[in-house]
Parts: sequence; structure tokens; C-alpha cells
Amino acid sequence: MRKAIRNDIHKMRAFVRFRRVMQDDIEQYVAWYRPDHYILGANERFFVERFGAMHWAILTPDGSLVWDTQQVRYGPGVPRSEAPAEDELEDLWRAYYASIYNPARRNLDAMRAQLPVRRWQDLPESRLIPELVRLSPGRVESMIDARPASASEFIPRDADLPLLREAVHHCRACELCALATQPVFGEGPPDARILVVGEQPGDEEDHTGHPFVGPAGRVLDAALSEAGLDRDVVYLTNAVKAFRFEERGKRRIHKTPRAAHIAVCRPWLEAELDAVKPRRIVCLGATAAQSVLGRTVQIGAERGHLLPHGSGAEIVVTYHPSAILRAPDAGTRTELTRALVADLTLARL
Repeated sequence: MRKAIRNDIHKMRAFVRFRRVMQDDIEQYVAWYRPDHYILGANERFFVERFGAMHWAILTPDGSLVWDTQQVRYGPGVPRSEAPAEDELEDLWRAYYASIYNPARRNLDAMRAQLPVRRWQDLPESRLIPELVRLSPGRVESMIDARPASASEFIPRDADLPLLREAVHHCRACELCALATQPVFGEGPPDARILVVGEQPGDEEDHTGHPFVGPAGRVLDAALSEAGLDRDVVYLTNAVKAFRFEERGKRRIHKTPRAAHIAVCRPWLEAELDAVKPRRIVCLGATAAQSVLGRTVQIGAERGHLLPHGSGAEIVVTYHPSAILRAPDAGTRTELTRALVADLTLARL
């Protein structure tokens, strides 16, 4: 029963679809939904937090939940016949759903397991599914023909670091370079014995074009110094060369790169490794370790050891300085700092 209710709570969050209604010159959004259990109250907080700036109501046969941007009110159940009819937003939603539909999903039985047929009547996109499945084979072939270029196509053969640094500005293998201010390439001695890899540039790095100049960079500088290393003798770079972010007002908030971004950018990192030929590679965080090692890495389990790399170099996996900045308390911050310093000391030749 507990599992069934948890599943029902999740399905409600996924399958509720609001329709726009104008009432007393106030834009309101109304949804009708039939849950399998009495879960309206269990989902109150989720919908208030997700749609807190909207006037909305969720109607079910057993009760209703209304939010006026200030307080929640509960009311009686409402039959489907009293719910609003379709609005223009549903055509917009169907167009969006068709544009993002994965044409590789052709197994209707698997889709019904995730999106039960009894929910289809509540979902405006459901009527599109049979036609989208029918057209899937042709769309897959079109996607293959139109697949994005590999980063390798933008990398000059046998290039040195200055040429690579110039070439990265022309990379169009993914969307990140076009959305960011500029790609941020690595910096440091071309024959550095230690190469440090981070995740991606931050906001300050994106504006300046230099790696590790923001808050995390200052934490790294302090840790390098404590480990007996000078920043000027190590090569600093990132697994992903452009800043991935989401805008919140005037601020740009860091957004973790997707696995596809890490994969598409890996040829740039490999080109840097070939050019520098370091003896030790320090991976700051899970994204950097995944890019270098080509697999998922648990930092806590694998730090403190020298791991082999195909080039003959040795790898040290450790925490990213940003983890120290995000630490919830002083004790955790101190513990992570000590671990970072210890791992940088291990990497020192």
C-alpha cells in the first residue's frame, strides 16, 4: 500500500495538466485529475512550491485544492463535467510534446507501463502518441543524418596548445559554446608535470576567459599553496569548456553539465593531455573524473590513491573546491579542505 501511494503521488505530479481560465480579470489555471488514492494533501506542498506565483486549482472527484498565491483552501470534489474545456495552451503543449518526443520510443507496451492508458484522457498529448509512434522510423533516420558534429572535427591534428586555444572558439559540437560568453581553455606551462581538471568554467571564468579565477579558484589556490604547489607550475583546465547555466533574473546560476556535454567535449581534454603530457592528473570532482576515466566515480571511495591512465600518467581523484564552498557547516568544510590538500600533496612530484 505504501509503495502504491508513493507511486500515485509521483504520477499526479507528472500527469496534472492545467487549463487557463479568466475570472474577474485574474488569470487562473485549473486542472481536473482522478488519483487512485486520497493524495491531494500529500501533494499540496509540491504544487504550492512549483506554481507559487500562479492562481490555480486542482479538482478531483473526492476533493479540490485551491491556491490564490497567499493561502491554500480545500473544497469538495468536482465531477469532470464541471472542469474547464480545452484551451489554447493545450495546442501549444501538444506542439511542444511533438517537438521533444523521442522517436526511438516505439514500444507502446513500455510506454503504457510508464503512462497508463487510464491517464491518457487527462493528457492533451495522448492523442498524438499513435501518430508519433507511426512516424518514428523516419524521424530516427532524419536525426541520424542531422546529428551534430563531433568535437574532433574542430580539433587540428597534432596541434600545440596555442593552436588548440584558438580552435576551441570555433567549436560547434554542442550548444554550450554558443550560449556562453566564450569557451574557456586551459592555462599553464605547456610541459607541466601536473594537470588539474575541473568540471566547467563558472560565471567569472566565462566573462574573463581564464580558468579558476572565481571563488572555487581562490579555494584551489589556497589548497595548492598548503600542499606545497605553485599555481604557476600546474596546468589548469576543465572537462567541459563552456559555462552551462540557467538564468534567474540577472543572475546566471551554475547548472551541472549533462553526460552528453562531458562526452562531446572529451576530445578537447584529450588533446590537452596529448599536448602537455603530464605525469599526474588531478580530477576535481565527479565530472572531471568521469571525463578522464570514462566511467562513473565515487570520490569518497576512490580518493587517496594513484589510479592508472592510458597515457602512462597517474590519476588523483579528489573533491572539487566548490564542494568546500557549498559545505553545510564549518566542520564539513574543514574536513573537505584537509582531503583536498592531502590529495594535492599526493599528486605533488
